[in-house]
Amino acid sequence: MKRGLDGPAPEERPTPAGRRNKQGIRIDPEVEATHDPRRTVISALVKHEPGVLSDVSGLFSRRQFNIESLTVGPTEDEERARITVVVEEPDPGIDQIKKQLRKLVPVISVRELEPDAMRRELALVKVAADRPDQVAAVADMYGGKTVDSCPETATIEITGTRQKIEAAVETFSQFGIREISRTGLTALARSTDETAAQSPAVGTEEMNRQDKHPHTQTADDD
Repeated sequence: MKRGLDGPAPEERPTPAGRRNKQGIRIDPEVEATHDPRRTVISALVKHEPGVLSDVSGLFSRRQFNIESLTVGPTEDEERARITVVVEEPDPGIDQIKKQLRKLVPVISVRELEPDAMRRELALVKVAADRPDQVAAVADMYGGKTVDSCPETATIEITGTRQKIEAAVETFSQFGIREISRTGLTALARSTDETAAQSPAVGTEEMNRQDKHPHTQTADDD
């Protein structure tokens, strides 16, 4: 009499390729293969509700993606928020980030921005004010604005690209930097090109799914 379930013998069964990381998640061999990393910006339009940022940051932590910065803020629609992620990964890793983000229920749409997208960051730089005239001159050179000052320190607000912020910080270092706070990058596509818009064809179905299962998350599905 035959015992057990029908099917191939254990040695004949197909096994998924790739190893598992410390969290037990199987790593795609293509993702693990040697590829040169590149820096890019991914914009995600999400439902503006509690826990969304936690879901997204948890995804990055579990998948061990190399995230440089992550910002989130409201949009023109009070029910939507925009998350901007700066990553430095090989192309397979970037594709995985976009794929896994799209699986999160609160996420409406995801897009990798073009290199010419408008990218801005804000920094507050607090420096020693021993040479106030020179500090003001450097601030003016980088289009900065003094937002606080006292006999001991001056705090300058600077906005611009990452390269501009880093150049300003390096120049201000001659005065002795006391503290720095940076927001991380935010970005929008140029002209009428929509940054990460909700597709009407997909959006309605996605919205219905979210309304029926508001707390369901499938980002760890392979």
